[in-house]
Amino acid sequence: MPRNVWRNLQVIGVEDGGFSRTPSPNYQRALLVCVLMQDTRICDFLVDKITVDGLDASKKLIHMLRKVSFDIVMLAGVSFAGFNLIDPSLIFEEFHKPVIVISRTKPDNVAVKRALHRHFKDWRIRWAVFEKLGPIYAVVSMPEALPIYIEVVGTHLNLATQLIQALTTHCRIPEPIRVAKLIARGLS
Repeated sequence: MPRNVWRNLQVIGVEDGGFSRTPSPNYQRALLVCVLMQDTRICDFLVDKITVDGLDASKKLIHMLRKVSFDIVMLAGVSFAGFNLIDPSLIFEEFHKPVIVISRTKPDNVAVKRALHRHFKDWRIRWAVFEKLGPIYAVVSMPEALPIYIEVVGTHLNLATQLIQALTTHCRIPEPIRVAKLIARGLS
């Protein structure tokens, strides 16, 4: 399929901002940023706050996504603001739109499960998000770059790979995720 076809899609990139784990009387919060892009053009962006290590990220993302029209969601991992998890399967079920989880490094789910078990009484609830995910695939997003790692919900690996390659222009991370990260870090 021609690259221009992929560039006509409305793609949401989701990333979080920085946060501090320093204890305070208030709940620690981090920004959750959604950037709506078509090709390399920013069409819109939304910002909300999520609780560090909380359980509100999926709910907040669903609330933000209801405000825009989109074709695909790209998540920068599933863990935001520490271990506040976004459930890609829940996002897919809610909107019937594909969700692509993108990681710069290969996820180590054994270490994740160990950390969840060690630090959270509700670790089984959090671990359930990881259990629903499919296989982890290495994808080369641009020539001569290191691979990125993806998990796909609601579409096929081949289609996700073509989309990633069409939307990767400045580094090995697709533009919707890269731009969401820049905005999130800039606002944090």
